[in-house]
Amino acid sequence: MDINSFSDLGIDPKILQTVVEMGFEEPTPIQNRCIPAILSGRDLVGQAQTGTGKTAAFGIPAIQMADRGSKTPSILILCPTRELAIQVTGELIKLAKYIDGVFTVPVYGGQPIARQLQALKKGAQIVVGTPGRVIDHLKRGTLKLGALKLVVLDEADEMLNMGFREDLEEILSFSHGKSQTVMFSATVPKPIRQIMNRWMTEPEMIKVEGKTETAPGIEQYIMEVRDSVRTEAVSRVMDIGNFKLALIFCNTKRLCDTLVEELQARGYSADALHGDMTQIVRDKVMNKFRNRGIDMLVATDVAARGLDVDNIDIVFNYDIPQDPEYYVHRIGRTGRAGKTGVAITFASGRKRKRIQFIEKVIRTRLQPIPMPSMHDVEQSKIDAHYEELIETLEAGGLRPYIEQLEPLAESEFTPIEIAAALFKMRVGKV
Repeated sequence: MDINSFSDLGIDPKILQTVVEMGFEEPTPIQNRCIPAILSGRDLVGQAQTGTGKTAAFGIPAIQMADRGSKTPSILILCPTRELAIQVTGELIKLAKYIDGVFTVPVYGGQPIARQLQALKKGAQIVVGTPGRVIDHLKRGTLKLGALKLVVLDEADEMLNMGFREDLEEILSFSHGKSQTVMFSATVPKPIRQIMNRWMTEPEMIKVEGKTETAPGIEQYIMEVRDSVRTEAVSRVMDIGNFKLALIFCNTKRLCDTLVEELQARGYSADALHGDMTQIVRDKVMNKFRNRGIDMLVATDVAARGLDVDNIDIVFNYDIPQDPEYYVHRIGRTGRAGKTGVAITFASGRKRKRIQFIEKVIRTRLQPIPMPSMHDVEQSKIDAHYEELIETLEAGGLRPYIEQLEPLAESEFTPIEIAAALFKMRVGKV
């Protein structure tokens, strides 16, 4: 199995090194199609939303194509909001870790323009900005686009909805005929097509269709928790639900290994399944999971392909999947053969947009549930032992034990006090 097919996309080895270190094993569908197309120099329209991995789809080629060491920007990336501009800039800085002479500068409203002027003066090869602030710099003469090689319009339909059409047209007029133009948009309405017709040359259309159906019989939940308490949330859910077999998905190999260590430290029987493992080791781990030698398997999407294990009680999305199609594949591991299953996806405030995109694609709303409290966990243990007590009473065969306890019951303790003490001892051991 080819674990890291990023290497097939013509990516610079130094960027590929960063991708591998970040732990990603396989490009998302939009990355797989867009990266080589952009690197070929063609104009392109990618129909994709936040959560599909589109930032890397244009970010990797942008870094690779940037004129290293130049004082003048060769790449311009336009975003509708300051939040997205900051997010894109952060992603590009990470991806360019080993690339010398490529600096990314964000320009957006709400930040002192003097700071941006200073950064641009030092020299930036990639500029990420909102249309209004980019126009501001163009009018001031502090941003020059004469050496531009690539313009990226990220979330183009959102920029039009926000009234940026004139700004976009003005910005594109600086580069028309001289630079490659790439656009990403969730939808392609008439105004988008008008921009394509005027400012792009025979653009390649790339639209990735994902599965929209999830398996019936799976209860799908979202649990909003901070990243730092996700492991605690897994533990509490497992304890309160008395689940026997769990599959936990992470987006990176590194996080898989870290999570396994954390779960083992809590006393759970867990192991990892990812691309850094040899086929022999992966087979060994899978056999343990099938035979209940472990009760938690922590896996990446690629490594879990072909995983066919019956009676998986619950699937956790420890990380939100990079593509809605991955979500469908993940949760489909539970609730098989007519049985019910449970899928819980962890999220925090800023990730809510990605959850909304998944909900839109699968046409299902994930039901919010709170993280179980410690009181909930303790009560579930008591309830489980209470049921076990009833079963033992109904099964009978208690005469030898009654004879052992009768002398104690004839002293200062009542029978109910003795029973309560034994119950406390039993519950407290778990």
